[in-house]
Amino acid sequence: MKQTPLGGRRPGRRARALFRTTVATAGLALVGSALAPVTATAAAAPAARPASADGCRQPAPQQPGTSGLRTVASGGLSRTYQLHLPANYNPRHDWPVVLAFHGRGNTGVGTEEFSGLSNLPAIVAYPNGVIGTGDGDRQAWQGAPYAAAGVDDVAFTGDLIDELRRTLCVDERRVYATGKSNGAGFTGLLACRMSDRIAAIAPVAGAFYPETGENCRPSRPVPVIDFHGTGDVTIPYAGDPDRGLPAIPDWTAAWADRNDCRPRPKTSTMEPDITITRHSGCDHGAEVRHVAITDGGHTWPGADSYSGGGYATETIEAHEVMWQFLRQYRTPRSVVR
Repeated sequence: MKQTPLGGRRPGRRARALFRTTVATAGLALVGSALAPVTATAAAAPAARPASADGCRQPAPQQPGTSGLRTVASGGLSRTYQLHLPANYNPRHDWPVVLAFHGRGNTGVGTEEFSGLSNLPAIVAYPNGVIGTGDGDRQAWQGAPYAAAGVDDVAFTGDLIDELRRTLCVDERRVYATGKSNGAGFTGLLACRMSDRIAAIAPVAGAFYPETGENCRPSRPVPVIDFHGTGDVTIPYAGDPDRGLPAIPDWTAAWADRNDCRPRPKTSTMEPDITITRHSGCDHGAEVRHVAITDGGHTWPGADSYSGGGYATETIEAHEVMWQFLRQYRTPRSVVR
C-alpha cells in the first residue's frame, strides 16, 4: 500500500486560506449555530475510549499524517478506498469520520487532491465507486441512472464503517458524509437509508436524481448543509426536469420539511458571491442550510486544484465551512449499533 503525506497547503495559499477561514466563521455566525458552539480545540481533541472498543488501542494500519489505498469486501466485490489519518492520530482516543464520495468518473484520490478534507481533525475515507453504464467506463454511485446495476453502495458504506471501526479508533456517533456531484447525490440517499449511522451530510454540487430521495423515511431528522453554484451547467441550480433533477432550493426545502423546521427560512448574504439560507427551529436541532455561490460552476468551493467546470469561488473553502456545521452533530445513542 502506497502512503503519501497530505494535509499541507500549496505555497502561496496560506494568506488566502486564512482570509477564507475568517470569512467562513463570520458567515456562519451571521446565520447562527445549530447547537451550542464547539471550539476548534474541543473538536481536535477526541474523547478517551475504553481499551475494549474495536480498533482502539490497536496499532494504526498506516502512518498518521499519510494517505493510502485500502480494500474492504462488500457484496461479493473487493471495494477500495483512500484512507487519510490525521497527523496526530492516537488509537487511545476516538475520532470523527468523514466519508467523501467522488463525482462520476472521478476517484477517491482525485477528491482528496482538490477538496482539502484531509486537513480536518478527522479520519477521512474516500471510497471508490464501481464502473457504471453510459458513455465511457466511469465510476459512479447508487441512485443515479448510470450507476452499476445490482451494486448496493448503501450496504458498502455500512461495510466500510464497520471496517473503519474494526481497524481504527472511531466515534460511531460522529460519522459524516460529503461528496461532489453524483457522490453528493449519494449522500442524500445515505441520509434517507442510513440515518442511524450517518450523523449529518454536506453535499457539494449535488446530482439529486429521483432514486436518491424516493420513499425517504429517515429514522430521525438528519442535519444538512448543501453547497451549489447558481451558474452550474452540469447540474443546474434551477433543476432539470428531463433528468428528474430538482431545483436545489426545492431539495433543501424538502429536507427542512422532513426535519420539521420552521416554515420561513432566513437568508443572509455573506459576501457578494455567497448567500446562506438557514432553515432553523428543526426537530432535535437538525438544521438545514444551503450555501449558494453566485455564478458558481460545477465546482468545489475553495478547491486546491481543478474540481469541475465553471467559476470556483475562493471566498470560502467548503471543507472548512461544512466542518463548522457537521462537527456539532452526533447520532443519538439509541440508534447507534
